[in-house]
Parts: sequence; structure tokens; C-alpha cells
Amino acid sequence: MSQLLPSSSELAEHARVEPSFADWQQGYGPFEHSPQTCAAVYRLAHQLVQAGLQPDLASIYRHFQALDRLSAAGLWLVVHMTYAQRVRVDGQPLQHDDFKVAPEGHTGGALNMVPGYAAYLALNGLTGTTRSWLMGQGHCVAAIEALNLLTANQHPEQAERYSCDEQGMSRLVADFYSYTQAADGSVGVPLGSHVNAHTAGGISEGGYLGFAELQYAHMPLPGETLVAFLSDGAAEEQRGSDWMPRWWRAEDCGIALPLMIANGRRIEQRTELGTREGLEGFRQHLRLCGFDPISFDGRDPAAFVCALWEMELRMAHRVQELQSGILHYPLPIPYGIAETEKGFGFYGAGSNAAHNLPLPGNPHVDAQARGLFNQHAAALWVEPVELERARALFASGRSERPLERDHTLTVRHPPLPHLPTLHYRAEPCSPMEALDRFFVELVQANPQLRPRVGNPDELASNRLGGVLKALKHRVCEPESEMEALDGAIITALNEEAVVSACLANQGGLNLVASYEAFCVKMLGAVRQTLIFARQQKEAGRPAGWLGWPLVATSHTWENGKNQQSHQDTTFCEALLGEMGDMLRLLFPADHNSLLALLPSIYQSRGRLACLVVPKRERPVQFDRSQAEQLARDGAIVLDEQMAAEEPLLLVATGSYQLAEMRRAAVRLSGAGCAWRLIYLQEPGRFRAPRDRFEEAVVADEAVRDALFPPQYTRRVLLTHMRAEVARGYLWPILGEARNNRVLGYRNQGGTLHEAGLLFANRANWACVLEASAQLLNVPLGDLLTEHERAALVGKDDPACLY
Repeated sequence: MSQLLPSSSELAEHARVEPSFADWQQGYGPFEHSPQTCAAVYRLAHQLVQAGLQPDLASIYRHFQALDRLSAAGLWLVVHMTYAQRVRVDGQPLQHDDFKVAPEGHTGGALNMVPGYAAYLALNGLTGTTRSWLMGQGHCVAAIEALNLLTANQHPEQAERYSCDEQGMSRLVADFYSYTQAADGSVGVPLGSHVNAHTAGGISEGGYLGFAELQYAHMPLPGETLVAFLSDGAAEEQRGSDWMPRWWRAEDCGIALPLMIANGRRIEQRTELGTREGLEGFRQHLRLCGFDPISFDGRDPAAFVCALWEMELRMAHRVQELQSGILHYPLPIPYGIAETEKGFGFYGAGSNAAHNLPLPGNPHVDAQARGLFNQHAAALWVEPVELERARALFASGRSERPLERDHTLTVRHPPLPHLPTLHYRAEPCSPMEALDRFFVELVQANPQLRPRVGNPDELASNRLGGVLKALKHRVCEPESEMEALDGAIITALNEEAVVSACLANQGGLNLVASYEAFCVKMLGAVRQTLIFARQQKEAGRPAGWLGWPLVATSHTWENGKNQQSHQDTTFCEALLGEMGDMLRLLFPADHNSLLALLPSIYQSRGRLACLVVPKRERPVQFDRSQAEQLARDGAIVLDEQMAAEEPLLLVATGSYQLAEMRRAAVRLSGAGCAWRLIYLQEPGRFRAPRDRFEEAVVADEAVRDALFPPQYTRRVLLTHMRAEVARGYLWPILGEARNNRVLGYRNQGGTLHEAGLLFANRANWACVLEASAQLLNVPLGDLLTEHERAALVGKDDPACLY
């Protein structure tokens, strides 16, 4: 693993004079220590003593002996979590009724994670430093939960339920995949199939493979260290994970240690990395991308410890060489490759079956499978006295550092930012200009908060020229004044990669802007963050990161020229389905309404915002007072013409939709019809709340009834989104179906200008009047000319409707 390792004769002599080293060399259970790993442990031990981190070599070797036993116990507990509903700490065989009727678990991957996570815990103990950790393979959570129990590294609710004795372990294995449900319908135990808010130290669910690979390098701040356990399948397939050296800078990034579990198998097939040629090709690819690959024995927890330590040393050395001018960016980032086989340590290792249920049958009903379980579990069993000694050794010195459950990334809580002055405007302009100036001034006012901008498109085209000029694209070899080594803008034609840079930057200020149609590619990464933050809130430990906006601009109604691939409202529709207390969906119609929203977005915690914003010049619709009221209430009455009869409610969501509604209102006035024009900026505020957290953020009844009086029953909604989606979510303010009409995007498009695209989707002012005539029961001829009516039904040139 490194140069200057001792020879075999030196190791033999060392074993003679250090009995504890000789004892460890013998291995334990399934763990055998290769000569390379023995040499690496020897070197590590001497370095730790020389650095004053440990008092003597014998103490270190005893720690490695404890690591073997703790890892074996972890493997033992993991296989019980899949198959058993109880454990026997005396090691006696389990009987048929001790097994689950329906076993379940991602067993092979969890087994592979045990030595890695145990090594992470061991390295922290040996060095007296609590590093952070991230696991891309969230379905391997059994490894984490098992070792957290064994090392008493648990959140209070888990410590209370899962004690480190036969009763507590039995409860843990029985709860795993028990599908236990509480009376209110929620999960009834603090344990899940993936990393969740009850998993001590967990920061990401990991349910979407590949996002940890895109995020890990952007997570730690200077002075912090993160160990990222990654998947070989995801690393092989997720473009963007191999770009990390181009983004990493010692000046504003902490140490990130990527460590891939190369077990060679996906769910049903071997990965390319599962072949010798594929693995060597991957190492070559890593070198070309700027990584420094370090391969080691992924079946041995001691090898993990040494690899992580070596990676830290190399990284520190590279930074020193950078500072002395020997190296330049990108630095060779150490990348650990743990070579193992899927499900090492138990029956079926290396097979496809190892992924889930490695035994050939169910031990509850199959005697052969039961015998195989007991045989292979017995090889992992640790005598209780030995296990207790190992646990005590891992617990020593913990009072002097944070528990791994409280590592730095789990307790992110940056200070609220100082807000810049808001500059409202009266003249027509692009609403994006409000965001452009605000974010530049926000970053300047808060130098303690690391900025990140995710950019998969063209910042200048999206009217963020000020952001580009001030923060610059991050590159290793700048070619223009818009690029810099220390640039804060992460630019790549990969929406998942750029949004991940901001989702990971939970200690700073963030902004993502993209064409609306292409934001859809961000959805999985965004949703994973929202899910985890919601679980944290429900567990009573809400996320502390600062809120920020995902800006969908160059949006559907501005992209007629770019064909239908650029005309898609899916992103905002999908996010409207997320919990409203975790994400705000906002449709500012002008500069001032966008500006008024930004302070509350950036001073929230654990909550994102999706802003659907036009980039073209738009008329100012709201003065400062109206914009601030709109930001507060989510909707506002803009204008009305009242008469003796009940007015028709005209509701618009979207800048272009508001313009169409205004044009329709003029015609209604001309016909003597009563109407009220309402701008609905935040539709999620007017949905029916789904739980107590969402109930706290929806508009209260007084606000809702003032805007949408129950006695005004006839309503027309013109929405930026698909009509069916808006109708489904906004039924509380739409009333009876016979008394409302909803117009929006109909999946019609092509190479059209703005007015043509609106007409193609039956969503322009004339279509609003058609709907109004139906509700008011007046002749359409009272509202449209004969020529306009002919165009509306496809019998004349639609240009008269533009």
C-alpha cells in the first residue's frame, strides 16, 4: 500500500518482541491478515506512536485485535437481521421458530460494509478524531445499525430500544424489515431498510445510488474530514463522480476520502469492476481523472484502517506540495478501492444470491438452510467476554471527542446570513435580475459562508451575469476572466452533478439555475435530500442547513423556439407533491415579487424553494408593499370589477398567465361582467394539509377566505403547470367542478413563439374568455369577435389571438 514497508523478516522479528502483534497476526473468524496488511499495520502503529496519538505499540495491536472481534460480531448480527427474529449470545444454534417467516435484507452489501465501517470507528479511536462518514449504499444500513449497537453509538430512541444484550439485539433483528406500523400509520420502530434519521451519524438515505458519488467532495469544509463509502456499480455508471479532482480546492474544501467497496456485483449480475481487467481499467481511468487509486484487501478491517490512514497522509502531503509550488490543481486525490467479494463472511459469498438472501432456502421451514445458517453464523460468533473487552476498548477515550453519531456533518447549523438591501424597481426588466444582484450582495455580506452555484446551462443567457462575473466558473486552468481556480460556480452539462454540489454544501450559501425542462434530471437528488430532512424533523432533530432556491428559468412558456423537449412543466409539478414544509413552490411574476421572496428563502433552515421564473423582460406587476404581502400570504387580489352579481374569480399562476388574465379581464369589463383577479404565487399554501407539519405552513382559513370568498363560487384558474395537476392539488380553493375551469399546459408544442405556444395549449386570454362564458352563462359573442371565435375553434388564422 505504500513504500518503506517492513520486510517479512522484520515482521517476524517484530512479532517475537511484540506478542500482541503476533496475536493479531493470527486473524480471527473469517479475517485473515495478508503480509501486505501486516506490514501496513506495523507502519501505521509506529506512525501513531511517533505522532503521540497512542502511548505504545501494544495498545495499538490490542485495538486491532478488538477490531477483528467487533467486525466478526457485526457480521454475525447482520445475518441475524436478515434471517432471524432473535439471537442467542451463548452461540447455541437457532431453531426453526427463531427464524423469520419472511426473511429480507440487502445482506451481501451490508456484510461488505461491516469491515469498512468498523475500521472507520477504529481509526477515530486510534487517532482521537471523529471524522464524518457517508454511505452511498443506503440499503446496507444493517452494517451501520449493528455496529452502532455494539459500540453504543446510538441516538436516544435507539439506545432505549436496542441495548447491547440478548434482549436488545433480539429486538433489533426482529424489528429489521418487520414492517411494524404505529397507530397513526407511521413506521413503528426506529429502524428502516435504508439509512434514515434514526441511524446514528446518517446524513443521506442513499436510496438513489450514485448521488453520494456526486456529493461527497462538496460536503466537508476546511478542517473537516469525510470518509465516503461508495458503490462500485454506481461509480461505474454515474458520470460526474470522476470529476471530483477538478472541483476540490484546499482553500475552501475539507478532506474527502472516497472509498469504493469493489465487491464485483450488482443485484443480478457482475459489474465490469468484478473482472481483473475491468478493475485495472477503472484504476487507469481514475488516474486519468486526477485520482490516486489505492487498492487493498476489502475483506480485512485492518486493511481499511491502514488505507484510510494512508489516504489522509497522502492528501496532507499533496497539499504541502501545492503550497510549496511543486504541485498544481487538480491534485491527485487518494481513492481507496476495497477489493472483496459480495457477501464476504457468510454462505453464498460471491454469488448473485448474496445480494439479498444468500441461503438456498428459508431457515424457518427449510432444515438444510437452517443448518447452513447455524454453521456459518457459528464461525462469526464472538464469546461474550471477548466481545465485551472489545467494546470497552472501542469506548475508551470517547469522552474526549464527539461520538460518531454527532460527527460534524450531522450537526451543520451555520449562522443566519446577513441580508443585503432590497432594491425594488418600477420599470420593466427581467425578474432574474433581482436574484442576480441579491445573491452577489448576499455572498459579499457573508464571507464566512461558502458559496456554491450549480450551473448546467448558460448563466449569462439566464440573466445571472452578475453572479458569473463575481463568482466565476471553477476550473483548473482559467481561460477567461469568467473562470478562476477558486471560482464558486460548478458548471457541467449534468444537472445531477451540479445540483449535488449545492445539496452537499450544507455549511454555506447556494443557488441552482437551469432551464425548466432540464430540471427534471435533478429530481431524484433533490427528493432524497427532502426526504431525509423531513425524517430528521419528525425525529426531533431538524436539519440546520440554510435554505436556497432551485431556479427553473428559461421556462416552458419562453421556450417555444426550442421545440417540445424544452417545454416541460414536470419539475414544478413533481415538487408540488413533496411536503410543503420542506419545499416551497413559487411563481414570482416580476422583479419585485421575486425579490421579496429571497430573504425568507435564505433565512429558512432545512427547506428548499423551487422558483419558476421568466428570464425575459416583464412588466412590473407589484409594488413593494404588494410584493411583500404576496411573499407573506402566497396570493393577492390584484384588481377587481364588482357589480351586483357575484364576481367571477380569475386566478393566475405564472407571469405569462397573469398577462393573459389581465387581457381577458379587459374584455370582461367591456361586457359588464364582474370579476376579481387573484395572483396565486405559492399554490402549495392553499392545498389540503397532509399532516401536522404541513398544516403549520398552509394559509390559515381567514387568509384563504379573504382571497377566495366561499360565496364566490365561479372560478377560472390559468396555471403555468398542467391543468390536471393544479386541479388535483388546489381543490380546496376551486370549489365544485361544475363551477370551475382550469387551463394550463397540455403537452402541445413545437417551434412556436410565446403566443402560439399559449394558444396551442388552449391557455391564452381567449381560452380564458371561453371558459368564463361557460361559467357566466353568457354568449361567447359578448366577449369575442366573430373573427376571434372562428380562430378559437380552428376555422381561421389564430394570429388575431396573439
